[in-house]
Amino acid sequence: MKSIFQKLIYAAPLALMLNSCDNGFEEMNVDPNKYSEVVPGYLFTRSQLDGVSTNFTGAAYLTIGQSMQHFATYKEVPAAGDKYFNYTYSTGNWNAYAGTLQGQGAVVAIQQIIDATKENAADVNKLSAARIWKAYIFHRLTDIYGDIPYFDAGKALSDKNYGPKYDTQQAIYADLLKELDESIAAFDATKPTFGTADLIYGGDIPKWKKFAYSLMLRLGMRLTEIDNAGAKTWVQKAIAGGIIMDDADRAVIAYVDGSQVASRNFIANGLLSTDYITPGGDNVEGGKLAKTLIDYLKATKDPRLNVISVVWTTTDGKTFTADTTTALQSGMPNAAFNNLPANFNSFSEPNPNTLLKYSTPLLVFGNAETNLLLAEAAVRGWYAGSTAAAAYEEAVKAGMRQWSLFGSAGTISEAKIAAYLKANPYKGGTVAQQIEQISTQKWVALFLEDEYEIFANWRRTGYPVLTPTNYPGNLTGGKIPTRFVIPDSEETYNKTNFLEARTRQGGTNALSSTVWWDK
Repeated sequence: MKSIFQKLIYAAPLALMLNSCDNGFEEMNVDPNKYSEVVPGYLFTRSQLDGVSTNFTGAAYLTIGQSMQHFATYKEVPAAGDKYFNYTYSTGNWNAYAGTLQGQGAVVAIQQIIDATKENAADVNKLSAARIWKAYIFHRLTDIYGDIPYFDAGKALSDKNYGPKYDTQQAIYADLLKELDESIAAFDATKPTFGTADLIYGGDIPKWKKFAYSLMLRLGMRLTEIDNAGAKTWVQKAIAGGIIMDDADRAVIAYVDGSQVASRNFIANGLLSTDYITPGGDNVEGGKLAKTLIDYLKATKDPRLNVISVVWTTTDGKTFTADTTTALQSGMPNAAFNNLPANFNSFSEPNPNTLLKYSTPLLVFGNAETNLLLAEAAVRGWYAGSTAAAAYEEAVKAGMRQWSLFGSAGTISEAKIAAYLKANPYKGGTVAQQIEQISTQKWVALFLEDEYEIFANWRRTGYPVLTPTNYPGNLTGGKIPTRFVIPDSEETYNKTNFLEARTRQGGTNALSSTVWWDK
């Protein structure tokens, strides 16, 4: 893994610069700070890293993590999801288009890969993987922003299109599902793959197909409140195709601890660099784990509580110990404070031995989620391969086993898993009651690894039931945020298309507006 990152950071620019040199004067007209040609493998590696990590702190942690009541803060400035302040934290995901000072965005990179591989039949597997990854990148973008540039996106270099039109989310979803379907069918086991440049599966075609079908299952289920018939069609097609079911098929990106930030787990790096720097002291962003989450884990006797959270204890005020004792865990209420509370150190924080390790892997898509989707499909009468109860139990088991990816501190014994299921069996009941239990389990199972999906599922189903905060001066009228805000710069640089899309989506560009499938 370390060698892959070293190749990405060091070898790619060197190789490209050497290839561009000659004895003439053409290099005088070439920008020395940019690549002179596209190397799909290097770009694919970078697009995978950027595709999962863009704006983690502002979006997944401060905006979604707080609004979904996994985290809380006493401060006002970073309270994008706690007190529904400061919409600017939600604009950072737009960097997927334009990139940052450190490099181009994931959208541009993945489009360059597609353009570089689509003309050569020998590159069909690389093209298929790139199209699938593009669907992953764009489904996240459209789910948080709604109507966005899609068909014209990433074409400033190839087509000189600097003002891409905004496409409807309905049209984007239709094309994402089509892209997944076509890409799966196009794979050819006799042709080369990205190999080790693929950080998730190392070019394993059968696993890429399962990933694509799993993403199809997720997107199909997203349509339940807006196109129930279409949802059923795509959900059943995905299940029939074969989704991620076994631990060995989970989509995982490995990271290593080192001096190169790009090689570190971005969640750990983000939390450590922006909030949880000094044990036992005031945190930079005033963050703690939320009361809603901790209370739920304690009430259900969930063994994940001791994997996720700690309370820093001390006997001398100087040396602090990360204590995972269940009785000590206490979540901070959302929007309860605007100054450092006297009992701040009594509240739970992320466990440094699991969540805050640079070398921990990222679970991009796992079998806990796929089994929960199967359980919902069974409830809706779309899946006869298992009962909702059986799929739910498999999801719980997978959701607890996945913490072993974090090392021994994250390992949950089979006995504890069995005890949890005995104390918290699948209850059955009405369709709404069953979807509530399934969705609440998803709220726990995907904690921190995929806050985006928790946010999307909550908006679609309304579960888990969360009590909004109504802090004075909030930006939503006391409503939990339901959409991200597109940057103000779009009104300057792409005004006509931006305003058209804003009008189409109710005339607002605010945290309280909604996306197409959110009814």
